[in-house]
Amino acid sequence: MTRAQQLQRKLDATATRVQGMALPQGAGWANDARQDALSRLLSMGLPEGRDEYWRWTRPDTLTVQDAPQAAVFHVDETPMFDAIDRLKIVFVDGVFDAQASDDLTGENLEVMRLSDALATDIHWAAELYGKIETKSQVPVQRPLAAMNTAFATDGVVIRATGKVARPVNLIYLHGSENSDAILHHVIKLDAGAELTVLENGPAAARFNKVMEIDVADGASFHHVRTQGRDHERRAVTHLFATIGKESLFKSFTMTANGVLTRNEVYLEINGDDSMAHVAGAAMGDGAFHHDDTVFITHDAERGESRQVFKKVLRNGAKGIFQGKILVKDGAQKTDGYQISQALLLDEDSQFLAKPELEIYADDVICSHGSTVGAIDETALFYMQSRGVGRKEATNLLTLAFLNEAIEEIEDEAISADILSRLEGWLSRHGR
Repeated sequence: MTRAQQLQRKLDATATRVQGMALPQGAGWANDARQDALSRLLSMGLPEGRDEYWRWTRPDTLTVQDAPQAAVFHVDETPMFDAIDRLKIVFVDGVFDAQASDDLTGENLEVMRLSDALATDIHWAAELYGKIETKSQVPVQRPLAAMNTAFATDGVVIRATGKVARPVNLIYLHGSENSDAILHHVIKLDAGAELTVLENGPAAARFNKVMEIDVADGASFHHVRTQGRDHERRAVTHLFATIGKESLFKSFTMTANGVLTRNEVYLEINGDDSMAHVAGAAMGDGAFHHDDTVFITHDAERGESRQVFKKVLRNGAKGIFQGKILVKDGAQKTDGYQISQALLLDEDSQFLAKPELEIYADDVICSHGSTVGAIDETALFYMQSRGVGRKEATNLLTLAFLNEAIEEIEDEAISADILSRLEGWLSRHGR
């Protein structure tokens, strides 16, 4: 079969897949963006294993029309962030739950359900919905993000007009074993604003989420999310952001459990003297497949970016990292750092990495590295010789390995909570 025939087969399969999916009615100012996203989806086709950035992750269970495989939610620990004073926004199987959510108001904060925002004639989100997602499609196609923009029926739009004291907590609850959820969030930080967004919860049996974030000059955006407890989850998430002058963007993701998780990140640094840090700590056991695909573009001077990803894998678990730093012509004094590492706790697990640098400026500091290894037997012996049990010593060395990623969280209370959750996971799943 020729390439042209393969592409046509792919496009025909995509057209068949979306044939029974109607664009949301009454989409208001998002109609054009939805039509454009659908057109792009039909022209690029849904992802297949032959695609360059999907060769290590099978997309079929994320794209098939049939209902997702049942995912039973196991309650084995208290919910995340419960000890933090926060504004709670709750979704159940991808549908906003007003009764379980807090009043959507706060100082220097505007929050509205996406469907309610769409019902207004004029809304600031009209300038952003689908716009950053469209940018993210070049040079890497992200068809599941385009699918989300076209068909998402729920989500929230959030605007920070100043410093927001309380974090906004997006909580995704899972009620049906066969739920198939699509959520699209739009977040805007005005100049000088500051906002923290927390995400947690099992979400759905199959979950497709897009979060578009516009960080204006001098603004600070902090993002911490946890993906866990739902052992049979299949999810693809997209975190897209544009970052202005003298701004800060920081995102950390903790993942434990899940059959298939793919987290895509696209960050575009457009203003001078800005920072963008994205980090992740993943721990998987058995039928666990975790994929981080990250693309950061520097299009301004004196920008700093960090990608720090650590994965701990055992019993045949599989981890993927695909990360790229693009430094455009004129983005002088760029400082780009990328590290991806995996700790394999047995010989059956696997880590695959594809680090990339593409640089068109001549005065930069950019580096990337990727390593994979086992527990340091010398360190293990040293700790055991001083009375520490083998399992406890292994857990302590594993937490030390993950610590570089966890340190990217600026809030010490959240960082400590994340560390305790990972310690609990190790205690329950350790050898």
